[in-house]
Amino acid sequence: MNRRDFLQIGAFSAAQVFASSSLGTSRGSDRVQVRDFRWDEVTIQELQRLFAAGKLTIERLVRNYLSRIEEIDRSGPRVNSIIELNPDALGIARSLDKERKSRGLRGPLHGIPVLLKDNIETHDRMMTTAGSLALAGSIASRDSFVAAQLRNAGAVILGKTNLSEWANFRSYRSTSGWSGRGGLTRNPYSLDRNTSGSSSGSAAAVAANLCAVAVGTETDGSIISPASYCGIVGLKPTVGLVSRSGIIPISASQDTAGPMARTVTDAAILLGALAARDDRDSATLSPENKIPRDYTIFLDPFGLRGTRVGVARQFFRARPERSSKIIESALLQLKSSGAELIDPVEIPSFGKFGDAEFQVMLYEFKDGLNRYLATFGSSASVKTLEELIAFNEAHAGTELRYFGQETFIRAQAKGPLSEKSYHDALEKCRRLSRAEGLDEALNKHQLDALVAPSGGPAHRTDFIYGDRDTGGSSSFAAIAGYPNITVPAGWLGGLPLGLSFFGRAWSEPILLKLAYSFEQATQTRQKPRFLHSVGEQN
Repeated sequence: MNRRDFLQIGAFSAAQVFASSSLGTSRGSDRVQVRDFRWDEVTIQELQRLFAAGKLTIERLVRNYLSRIEEIDRSGPRVNSIIELNPDALGIARSLDKERKSRGLRGPLHGIPVLLKDNIETHDRMMTTAGSLALAGSIASRDSFVAAQLRNAGAVILGKTNLSEWANFRSYRSTSGWSGRGGLTRNPYSLDRNTSGSSSGSAAAVAANLCAVAVGTETDGSIISPASYCGIVGLKPTVGLVSRSGIIPISASQDTAGPMARTVTDAAILLGALAARDDRDSATLSPENKIPRDYTIFLDPFGLRGTRVGVARQFFRARPERSSKIIESALLQLKSSGAELIDPVEIPSFGKFGDAEFQVMLYEFKDGLNRYLATFGSSASVKTLEELIAFNEAHAGTELRYFGQETFIRAQAKGPLSEKSYHDALEKCRRLSRAEGLDEALNKHQLDALVAPSGGPAHRTDFIYGDRDTGGSSSFAAIAGYPNITVPAGWLGGLPLGLSFFGRAWSEPILLKLAYSFEQATQTRQKPRFLHSVGEQN
C-alpha cells in the first residue's frame, strides 16, 4: 500500500467515524446488542491458570480476541479503539504455545495479549504514527524499550490503539479520541460520550474487553483521565520508572508510559514487565529508582489499615452535587477500610503555576519531536515540526477538518532549550509541584498519599466546541513527575467515575497497595453495556 492509499483511507475513516459519532442519540438508553464474550473481565492470573491446565491455548485466545475486535470495534458498536492489528499476532501466539510446552513459562505475561498506543514504536509490520497521516507508512527501525520488554516477557502485541492525535498536543480546542489516521474512538459505556485523551484507544479497548491489558502514555492526564472516563485502572508511573526511548515525545520532563487494566493486580503485573533501567533514557538511571522484581507483592486487601491519606479538597471545588456524593461515599469507604483521612489537606502552591507548564511543553515538544523525526530517516515524509505543520496545511481537509494546530505553531516559534525563559519555566514547575507542592503537603501531614477525584463523568463528544473540562486532578503529579493511579469509584447514570491516589516519587508500591485495598472493598468495576446514550448527566 502506497502513501496515497494511506491518505485516502485516513480521509474516508475520519469522515465515516464522524458521521456515526452521534449514532442513535435520539434512542434514549437503548443499547447496541452484542453477544456474550467468553473472556469478558478475564484477568491475567485466570488466563495463566487456563493455559497451565491445558484448557486454553495462546493461539485460541488470540483468535478469540481478534474475532471480538471485529465484532465490537470494527462493527456493532464500532468503538474504534484499535488503529491497526498486528498481522503477526497469530504466528507469535503459536510460537509461544510451543515454547511454553518445550521450555516452560517466561513469566506472568507469557501469552497475554497486549495493545500498545500508536505513539510507541514496534519494529514489525505495524506503523507508528501518533495517529497522524503525516507518518502513515512509517515503520520504526527498532522496538521501543517498552515493546522489547513486553516481547521478552512473552506478551503477544496484538496491535496498536488509536489516540488523540499527537497525544493531544496539536490544539487546545481539540476533540479527544480523534486522530486523522484513526478517526474517533468512542466510549463503550455510552457511544455518544468521549473517551478523554490522549490514551483514548487503550482505555476503551481495555474497558470493552478487547485485550487483557494495554499500555498508554501520559504527559498530563493522558492515562488517568481516559482510564477514569472508561471505568478502568490506569497507573501513571514516576517519570524514569518506565523508559521513554522509542516513544514519540511531548515533554522530556513529564512523559511516561504506563499500564491500563481492568484490575489493580493486572496493572501491577504489567508494570513489573515495563519497569527497567535503559541506557537510552537517562531518567531511568536515577539512583533513587529501586525497581521491585514483582509489584504484586504489595497488593494487600487490608492495605488501607493504619495509613494516612490526605484529602486534596482543592480538586473537589465546583463539582456537581451528584458527582460529589459518589466521591464522598468513596472517601467513607477509605475510612471504613482503616485509613485515617486528613481532611482537608491544602497543597500550598495550588493555582500558582500560571502557564509555566505549557511553556515547558512547547519548548520540549519542538526539541524532542525534531530529534525524534530525525531518527526515522527515509521512513517518514516529514523530518521536522516545521515540515509537519506544512503537511497538515496541505492536507487540511483531513487533518484540520475539526480543529487546528495552533499549539504546533506556538511550539515552532520557540527557540532552543538553552533559552532562559525555558529554564525559568522549568524551575518554577519543579519547585511549585515538588518542594512547595506535593512534598510539602505530604511531609507536613506525614501522609502515605493524597486522594482526589480523577475527573467527572464522560462529556458528550463535540466536534464544534471540542472537549469539556470535567475537573481532573492529574496536573500536580504530572508536573512533578510523581506517580498517580486511578481506580473505579462509582457510577453516575451509567458513566464511571474514578478516584486517584498520588504521592511521592517512586511510591508506586504504596499507591498500588492503597488502590488494591480500595478496589477489593468496593468492587466497583462493571463491563460496558454499549449504550447509544445515557442522556444528560452532571
